[in-house]
Amino acid sequence: MITGLYETHIQVSDLESAIAFYTEILGLKLAHRDETRPIAFLWIGKEKQAMLGLWEQKENLQPRHFAFSADENDILQYSVDFLKNRNLKPYNFLKDGIEKPMVFAWMPALAIYFKDPDGNQLEFISILEGEGKPELGVISYEEWVLKTKN
Repeated sequence: MITGLYETHIQVSDLESAIAFYTEILGLKLAHRDETRPIAFLWIGKEKQAMLGLWEQKENLQPRHFAFSADENDILQYSVDFLKNRNLKPYNFLKDGIEKPMVFAWMPALAIYFKDPDGNQLEFISILEGEGKPELGVISYEEWVLKTKN
């Protein structure tokens, strides 16, 4: 019955600024803006493929986490520069100061994190080929390649 996740919604402190961030900085497309209340909907990827809802909340923001699907090579080769060129600070799951994507070996998946202006934790993630290896934990991509070559 369930084939995927279609949409998620987050709280933002200023709808105009959030729309600008997600469209101008990250490249999402505005799908609809509700003129009767402070809500906007953005397409993620192709139109009607997936959606992000932005709900303006002036007080008691509750930051959330969600991940954008991305191509493995794009994450490896471009994600850090993409984020830095937009004045966003990339970080890995371990938050160890290393600005490189890491592999969640149990899945396996490659990921890099960053935050939006309201503190929502965002992620670029790509599922990797092969079987998961939970015993490896969270490791660098280079370690993943070395330990799964055979």
